[in-house]
Order: sequence, then structure tokens, then C-alpha cells
Amino acid sequence: MFKTFSGWLYRVSTGWVALGALVIFLIFSALVLPAQSTQAEASGGGAGSPDMSFFYSRDDLYRMAAAYGERGRAVYVRARFTFDLIWPLVYTLFLATALSWLFKRAFPAGSTWRLANLAPVLGALLDYLENVSASLVMLRYPNPTPVVDVLVPIFTLVKWIFVGGSFALLGLGAIAGIWHRLGGRRA
Repeated sequence: MFKTFSGWLYRVSTGWVALGALVIFLIFSALVLPAQSTQAEASGGGAGSPDMSFFYSRDDLYRMAAAYGERGRAVYVRARFTFDLIWPLVYTLFLATALSWLFKRAFPAGSTWRLANLAPVLGALLDYLENVSASLVMLRYPNPTPVVDVLVPIFTLVKWIFVGGSFALLGLGAIAGIWHRLGGRRA
């Protein structure tokens, strides 16, 4: 299943598709993210956000929920099911097509490195798990949400590893592609 989906990404990720995904990513980053960030800061009372944290505990999550207040929690949940349904699609489209386009040129068919184009897809799946889980905690607050409250920080941490790692892989793909183009050996 993973190889099949990875292969499909390679087939559809032409230079024009990757470039179009980059344009969408840049427009969304310039026009939508700043407004969303401002709204999140205003409604969060300076408590931070699980989505933007790299590492936090379940106690930190409950402190954030308390600091948000009832209105802030409602804004948080609404953002997870509006903005945060689209944002993972936007960054995944860009990262998956750009990685596929670069890695197709950098690594031969059959190389294990070619499966790296799935990293942003896994990051997005974890982002959605994080959003649903954190929203559940926010909706149920002040009642505890056992198990879920422990999973949210794990989803967040692993999401950032995959999403951040995908950006690092872009650099690796560019270097490997240049190396290959200059006549270096293929990995």
C-alpha cells in the first residue's frame, strides 16, 4: 500500500504540479497564516497552542485549555475544523509533490529513499489526529479526557518530526539531485 501510494505520487508529481503546489503554499502562507496566527494569539490569552508547541505535557494542555477560557476554547475548536482541515492539505500537497519531483531525479527507482515522499503524508495524518484529540480535550474541559490527553502531545511531537523532517528532506533531495546532475554517483 505504501509503495503503491508513493509510486502514484511520483507519477503525478511533474515539475508543473510541484511548482503549482509551491505557489499555493506560498499564497496560503502569506495571506491566510498571518490572520490565523493573530486570531489564535488573541483568543489564546498568551497561553500558547498545542499545534505550535513541539513538546508539552497533558498538564500543559489543561493549563492552555484553562487559559483560553470558554470563548477561546470555542475559537480553538472552530479553527481546527475550518482552517486546520485545509492547512495540512496545502503543506502536504507542496511537500509530497516537491519531494517526489526532487527524489525522482536524485535516487534510482527501487531506492528506499524514494519512500521519503510519504513523510509529509504521515505528518498530515498525525496533524489531523492531533487536531481531533486536542479539540476533544478542549470541548470536554474542565472534565478530564483520559488517554486522549496523553496522546495529544505525542501526536504533536511526531507530527513535527515528520513535517519538519519533510522540509529537511527537501534540502537533501536538492543536494542529491545536484550531485547526480554534476555526474556524481546515484545513491
